[in-house]
Amino acid sequence: MLDTIVALATAPIKSALAVIRVSGETSQEIVSKCFDVDLTLQQTRKINYGHIIEENKTIDEVIVLNYRRPHSFTGENSVEIMCHGSMLIVDEIISLLIKHGARLATKGEFSSRAYLNGKLDLVQAEAINDVINATSKEAKQLSLLSLEGQTSKLIEPLKKALLDLIANIEVNIDYPEYQDVEEVTTEKIIVNGKKIVNQLNKLIAEGKIGEKIIQGIKVAIVGSPNVGKSSLLNALINEDKAIVTSIAGTTRDVVEGETTIQGITFHFYDTAGIHESSDIVEQIGINKAKQVYQSSDIVLLVIDGEKGITKEDEKLIEETKSRNPLLVYNKCENKHYENCINVSAINKNISELKKALWQKVNIQEENFEKPSLNNARQIGLLQKANQCILQAIHEAENNFSLDLISVSLTEALKSLQDILGESADLDIAKEIFSRFCVGK
Repeated sequence: MLDTIVALATAPIKSALAVIRVSGETSQEIVSKCFDVDLTLQQTRKINYGHIIEENKTIDEVIVLNYRRPHSFTGENSVEIMCHGSMLIVDEIISLLIKHGARLATKGEFSSRAYLNGKLDLVQAEAINDVINATSKEAKQLSLLSLEGQTSKLIEPLKKALLDLIANIEVNIDYPEYQDVEEVTTEKIIVNGKKIVNQLNKLIAEGKIGEKIIQGIKVAIVGSPNVGKSSLLNALINEDKAIVTSIAGTTRDVVEGETTIQGITFHFYDTAGIHESSDIVEQIGINKAKQVYQSSDIVLLVIDGEKGITKEDEKLIEETKSRNPLLVYNKCENKHYENCINVSAINKNISELKKALWQKVNIQEENFEKPSLNNARQIGLLQKANQCILQAIHEAENNFSLDLISVSLTEALKSLQDILGESADLDIAKEIFSRFCVGK
């Protein structure tokens, strides 16, 4: 029998109310030892009013929600205590529950138990964390689709197609004498395999778009010294975060900020001016700038619009061309350049740049409402399944035996099952839940 666990389910701050969650076989017994209502006598879900008491002294006046398995978030016996939101009171109640037999929950342990008890799959579990950490309404809405189970349903037709194909192969191998069993040929494997590959490619493409909506876009702001990179960052996030002076080389380290443009969160990184320098500290900042733009989704290469392109700018354009940067001419109060983006950061005239950033990410409005497998783990497993099926197609085209082809198809099926957590890889599940907060 698993331990009965307890943790604060709401934020650990002073507030009007706080919720303490208890889950495990002995939840009712433990809470009843310090609550003036006997929860063990209640066999159905019920709301109770009463007091948490220790040695005839009232700790707090509370509302207690009593759940009986399997009708709870975790699928176990569970109790939720709604108390006043003083951390002093919360700590007293949790300490008292631990004294009576509970233990403090670890990160994500409630969600982990819900997964182990079949109340949700791994895609839904990851969505809980995404909802909590969402930085835009659109990201939150996309995460809710996964939490509701709509994203998991995307896998079911693919699993069924693979299971049908594998089952037919196995029957053909084990019972060749059965006349009423459909014969599986390499041609059928090739045709069906290509259909599945097309579906997987669609899911992968949609997943990468969904990943942008959930995680946001990383944008590096680079350029020569004193072209207005810091002013541009401040204008983009509408906040005076980066120090701005007329002295070249003011920015030595990476300064971060973010804003949301039409539902997408953009994470901006203002970097040190890139140029030849013998200053050791400045050189460290320049190296950081290069690391940032090499790992960014979008690079903004800022040019001083008053001077036009200099030799240092030409060198930077050549150096960053593999990143397909957006050329941004700043300080364009009285000038306008063709075939590039003109802005005036000091006047916060950046509408042209915001439009270009939105176009660069190439996301349609419909993507905000379409469920997708949208994190690195899920997309990676889709790609692995795709590779396995392509391998099976290759084997069929080269007349490999059906049992060998079946191995590749089975590996593809396992990858799809891993997305949902159906293959019971507890190490992966443990890693996922360790990223959660304690009360989840």
